[in-house]
Amino acid sequence: MTTFTPSSSAEALSTVQWAAAEETPLEILGHGSKRGIGRPLQTEHTLDLSKLAGVTLYEPAELVLSAKGGTPLAEIERLLAENGQQFAFEPMDYGPLLGGEPGRGTIGGALAANLSGPRRLKAGAARDHILGVAAVSGRGEAFKSGGRVVKNVTGYDLSKLMANSWGTLAVLTDVTFKVLPAAETEVTLAIRGLLDEAAVVAMALALGSSAEVSSAAHLPERIAARVAGGKHGSDAATLLRVEGFGPSVVYRVEALKQLLGKAGPLEEIAGEASKAIWRDIRDCRPFADGGTRPVWRVSMTPSAAHHMVMALRMQAAVDAFYDWQGGLAWLSMREDDPEAQLLRGLIRKHGGGHATLVRASAPHRAALPVFEPQPPHLAALSARLKAEFDPKNIFNPGRMAPGAGSATLVQSTEGAAS
Repeated sequence: MTTFTPSSSAEALSTVQWAAAEETPLEILGHGSKRGIGRPLQTEHTLDLSKLAGVTLYEPAELVLSAKGGTPLAEIERLLAENGQQFAFEPMDYGPLLGGEPGRGTIGGALAANLSGPRRLKAGAARDHILGVAAVSGRGEAFKSGGRVVKNVTGYDLSKLMANSWGTLAVLTDVTFKVLPAAETEVTLAIRGLLDEAAVVAMALALGSSAEVSSAAHLPERIAARVAGGKHGSDAATLLRVEGFGPSVVYRVEALKQLLGKAGPLEEIAGEASKAIWRDIRDCRPFADGGTRPVWRVSMTPSAAHHMVMALRMQAAVDAFYDWQGGLAWLSMREDDPEAQLLRGLIRKHGGGHATLVRASAPHRAALPVFEPQPPHLAALSARLKAEFDPKNIFNPGRMAPGAGSATLVQSTEGAAS
């Protein structure tokens, strides 16, 4: 087995051209932080982009940053923080959940997996902030899409097409993202002791108010103790994040207290303590136990997910918590069986949605549809897309589905694989 480690776009292009000529599959990775997501690959060669790293452009005044595909996200986020800026889409770090080190994800991987975090309700995901890419297709051809300003795309935006492709369409050698100022003040209002159904009602009420809540999550009893080192107790916590200028945050938090004061005991958590909570929710820390028991990421209508979880608990042992106002449910199966058919059947019964098996043993990942299966018409369209970008199926073959197919289209609109 050979590992290629290009340090320039030209070297990456040369490697892909060789693989295309030889019809030799390649595993595409940055630092491997998300390597355990998807069907296991059986490739003889690896294209390791970890040396294709470095920020190539950063103009804080213009709110734009470009970096090579293998640049660690942690390195970029430190640079942004020094300038009072951030990726507003709050990219998740899958490393801890999958048994790896934190801070190993790359900027190219953020787009390829369409990462997002608790601020998704307000800010969207990686695909909503990408401005341009430079990449290499499976044909061995270098191409560019977009640019370094927001209004720079005509025709089909190939940059967004890369979102949720999971390395099956192209090798991302350089990416350009829009960045935004970080909030001056952050306060989380926690409502204690609510059951799931009451929590969903409270979150909907808060999101529908004028308080401009940027994130809403619910941690059931006991799950709350697995966040922020258990500093805030084990009672169920319904969390509402408010961000912005100091006086505005104070006013909006007070408005929420007036609105939700009768829901249950209220607690304000500010500054770094608040940020720690949302980092742990973002990275699914309650289920980052170093094990391999199945963990699912389920996206549904916010009012339906907790009903689905309740029905699932009648037939399987499962722990759960909710983000995105209840529309994102993280599920940890207490047994080794992912219960894929049962789960997806219940999702369909409760209005539909998408389920991604983000952690499981290799045999389970090989035997099950890890990503949400596509309807036939979308599967055919995705197969044609794959054939255009990677006709010889050399990039991460079979990672998203058996054969050459890619789940890009469904996943990029839904975002559950991010």
